[in-house]
Amino acid sequence: MTTQYPVLWPVPTRWADNDHYGHVNNVTYYAYFDTAVNAWLMDATGTDIRELPAIGIVAETSCRFHASLSFPDKLQVGLRIARLGRSSITYDLAIFREAGQDLEHAATGTFVHVYVDETTRKPVEIPEVIRTAARTLVTDDTER
Repeated sequence: MTTQYPVLWPVPTRWADNDHYGHVNNVTYYAYFDTAVNAWLMDATGTDIRELPAIGIVAETSCRFHASLSFPDKLQVGLRIARLGRSSITYDLAIFREAGQDLEHAATGTFVHVYVDETTRKPVEIPEVIRTAARTLVTDDTER
């Protein structure tokens, strides 16, 4: 399954991620998605994306849980593009737990960035530096 994702981005769990029941709280999975997408964007573009005139705001996100996680699990977040539009990008994501030499599938989800003008918050075209990086995550079954 990991081969379906052009990038695997490392994200560690933290002590504070565990809830009272001893596993990573469900809302934290969304933080892992957010961290992986934005850290990858900054790395892939060589740009501090917070300084671009257009910013990506999260318009939609979802998560389907497949296995429980717990600190101190080490994670890899798989990233690929499900849809690359004019002003939005839909990421198809997966969280994998490192288990020795293997990766165990823990969750799948989506994350939609809509690009807006930093001042007016009106939709604008995806900045070219972002679009260029995003193209590297496009797979054969991606909508364009």
